[in-house]
Amino acid sequence: MHHVRPTFLLSPAHAGGRRAQHLLSDRAVFPLALKLRSGTATLGEVFSFVSGLYFRGKLAYANAFGEPGQALVITTNRGLLRVDTPLRADELRDFGTAEISTSDTRYREAFQSALADVTAPRVVFLGSIATRKYLDVLTEELGERLYVPATFPGMGDMRRGSILLKAVRSGEELEYTTLPLPERPSRVRR
Repeated sequence: MHHVRPTFLLSPAHAGGRRAQHLLSDRAVFPLALKLRSGTATLGEVFSFVSGLYFRGKLAYANAFGEPGQALVITTNRGLLRVDTPLRADELRDFGTAEISTSDTRYREAFQSALADVTAPRVVFLGSIATRKYLDVLTEELGERLYVPATFPGMGDMRRGSILLKAVRSGEELEYTTLPLPERPSRVRR
């Protein structure tokens, strides 16, 4: 039987933090900063630098067990972007101006719209499941097609990152599980 690879959704790196500011500095002359200024850096490269271990683990895992370059990253204001999307400095700055919060309409509307285009039968979320900022929209839009690695519940970011990298090194894909879907309030007929 042919194994259908899942679509991976990766939670983003914080684009407004210290590492992002270092990357965006006009004085920065290291290769990635120069690529970002020229618009040739990819979203995956930039977020790996900005985030560190956890995003690198998610990206390596998605590339190892998904279609290379096809992983999608949640952004603060542009919905979902492929990891190989070229990124410019002004776009990274713009990511830092919006919030990953269901109360931020730029985030929520762009995210919902992008998820409507995801047709894969199995979508694996590689990100924090402890907060509702991702899961509310994901479960609402994807329902039973949404999976997470079975080991993720109850783990912190660094631990999840190391588990993903360990799976890549061993070549053994993690097991996935669905999450209980929140109950939707019933509509009252009048």
